[in-house]
Parts: sequence; C-alpha cells; structure tokens
Amino acid sequence: MSDGMVPTSVRVVRSVDEHREVVRVLLAPLAARLGADELAVSAERMSRHPHDYDGRVLAADVTAPIDLPPFDNSQMDGYAVASDDLMDASGERPVALRVAAHIPAGSTGRPLERGWAAPIMTGAPIPDGADAVVPIEQVDPPRFFPDADVSQHAVAPPVARFTRPVAPGTYRRARGSDIAAGSLLLAVGTRLGAAQWGVLAASGVATVPVRRRVRVTVLSTGHELRQPGDELGPGQIFDANSAALTRALAEVGADVRTVAAVSDDPEAFSRQLAALGAETDLLVTTGGVSAGAYEVVRETLAGAGVDFVGVRMQPGGPQGSGALRDTGMPVVTFPGNPVSALISFEVFLRPVLLELAGARASDRQRLRVTLAEDATSPVEKHQIRRGRLREDGRVELIGGPGSHLLHAYAASALLVHIPAGVASVTAGDTLDAWRIDD
Repeated sequence: MSDGMVPTSVRVVRSVDEHREVVRVLLAPLAARLGADELAVSAERMSRHPHDYDGRVLAADVTAPIDLPPFDNSQMDGYAVASDDLMDASGERPVALRVAAHIPAGSTGRPLERGWAAPIMTGAPIPDGADAVVPIEQVDPPRFFPDADVSQHAVAPPVARFTRPVAPGTYRRARGSDIAAGSLLLAVGTRLGAAQWGVLAASGVATVPVRRRVRVTVLSTGHELRQPGDELGPGQIFDANSAALTRALAEVGADVRTVAAVSDDPEAFSRQLAALGAETDLLVTTGGVSAGAYEVVRETLAGAGVDFVGVRMQPGGPQGSGALRDTGMPVVTFPGNPVSALISFEVFLRPVLLELAGARASDRQRLRVTLAEDATSPVEKHQIRRGRLREDGRVELIGGPGSHLLHAYAASALLVHIPAGVASVTAGDTLDAWRIDD
C-alpha cells in the first residue's frame, strides 16, 4: 500500500496542522531537560571536531566584550594624512608631504606631524594626528618608498605628492563602528554559522553557551532492508531512510544514531527498544505503521502509548506519535517509503526540533510560486509535490505524487503545497512553496 494512502482501517482524524501540534506538545517537555553546553570558540577544535559545531544554537545572549574594530584603522593601503594639509591640493598645484616611517598591520606608528604622510597598510592603526587615508594609487609616485629610506626624523625624507583634497574620515574605519563594547553581540536563539563564529572570535569570546543537542535514535524497520554495499537478494532493497533522516536531523542540530531493524518480529523489535537506554531523548521510526500484515511498529507500540492515526496529507498519510508508557520516551513514527519519511520530517518534526533548540527561525523559507503546468490532487488531502524554479520564474513539478520517487525529490528545490479541498490546479495558478535547498 502506498504511504500516500491512509489504510481503510485507520480513520483520518487529523489535518496537517493538527498533527504538527500533537508532535510539538509531545516533545515540549524535552526543552526543560536539554540545558546548555559550553563550546569553545576555537578554530583548532572546530577542525578536529566539526560535528560539535554543526547547527548549534545560542542558549543565552552574548554581549560584546570589546569594540569592533578595537581601534581606528586603515581601510586601504595608502598614506595616513591630516586632511587639512591637502585642502588646496589640485592637479595643477600638487601638495608635497614628507614621507614618514611605514605603519604595517600589527604595529603602532608615531604621532603624525603636520606636513607629513605615513605609509599605512590595510588594518594598521591610524596614527594620532591623521584623520584620513589616501589610497596608494592616487599618490605620486603610486608606490611605497623602501622602509629604509623613510623616517619621521630623516634629514632629507622622500616626498609624496597629492593632487586632490581628502575629506576627514576617508578610508578610516572608526573604533566601534561595527559594534560597541557592551552591546548585544548575538541574541539567544541565534543559529551559529560561519559569520557568527567569526564575530565571536573577532571579539575575543573564548566560550559560548549552546543548547544541548536532542539525542535522536533513528530506527528503520523492514525485513527487506539491506545496507549500501551489501548484496541484495530477491525482494530486498537498500535502506535509504537511515541515511536521509540522519542528515536531516543533524542539519537541525540533533545528535543522531541509527539502528536498523531487519526483522518484522515484534519481540525482536521490543528487544531493540529496550536496549536504547536513557541516552535517547527521542525515537524516530520509519516503516511498519500501515494497517497491513507485518507492520511491526504499529503492532508493538499501539498498546504501549503510541497513537497511530491518519493525516490528511499525501504522501505521508499514516503517522504515529506518543510517549512509551514504561519509560516515557517520546516516539514519532513515519511511513517507510523514503519520500513520505522525508516529507513527514519536514512537515512535522523539523520545525519542532528547531524550536526545541531555541532557534528564532524554525520554518523553511516560504514563497508564493506560479505553476508551469497542471496537476491534480485528492480533494480531501493536503498534497505536497516536489518542484524547481525554471528560468522564467515559474515552477515545474518533478516526478509525480508517488512516495517512492526519491530521485525526483533529490533533484528538487521546493516543496509545493496543494491544500486540502483543491482537486486540481492549472498552469498560472499560485501556490505556497517551501525552499529545501537553503
């Protein structure tokens, strides 16, 4: 039976929004248990333990400990000057200034006297007495004199000529112009990407509090499943769900481990559940949730605290959720077909896990898109199709609505939503879509 079809023995009782709210309420108690970890702002540690830094979310506000930049510095390679010295400069009457010692980045030059210009490199501190920088290519000669030839007190220093005035502050990066000490550097709930780690390092922040990861066990079920690299026998397939959901969960900051259940025996499945232990905050299963024979997840968990329902969604109609009565462990069950599992994750679990992590943005980027073609949808279901933008800005649908079309999903950039109550759409209609390539 297709994962997009709800078994006749399972009554359709929930809308998409209703089931997402059920999952949110189920997982809400985890927030109080997660707490925070301290993570070092260290490039060396990032290179040795990259996974520790993927998708992390700040658990508290971080205040800027210093001004950024911490001192006035040059935006260009050029000459630090007093703008008053160049007020009358022109092409016909260049102003000649004596050349002082070089100021490389990491060094502090002497105070600049009137009538002098200091060769300065990008990022070097602006010396006292200077209020502007003239790029080297605007100076005659358009190059620096050798350092050995220049000195603030040389008897006959070289001379640089300037042919235009310069406004105070030109190519001068003012202290604190990026952020002032004591200001909010990053807010609680910020997902830490490259720029955020960069500004923490630039500010000298040594460690930051981040939300502890939700520890998720993914348990893919199916007697027919084998791992990539194994030999396939008759009727066997490779397990796609473990790989797909492991990456999907890791991308929202979860700490994931996988378990493959290749038996449809409820007793064997129960033993695997018992072995999970307290290190699992959330169990996510795939497969075994429909109403046919050998549905090991439903058979084992239906009497143990997990509710199995139909959701008005295609694909991904059969769903389950609940807390195990004996341990309290929350369980979310998805259908076994790979597209159904991934779409179920996107719709029901991804936003809830991001909220648990404290992320301020928990939704995919949402767009209004114009269809390039006609499509049909079961009128009672919320159908989610896969698509991509064409050069003309319209969306073409990739593959059909089937829950087995994983290659079509992999070639897509959008999830296109045809809401319940709509039996057909035509080219030119506008629909909601979520970006899945960001």
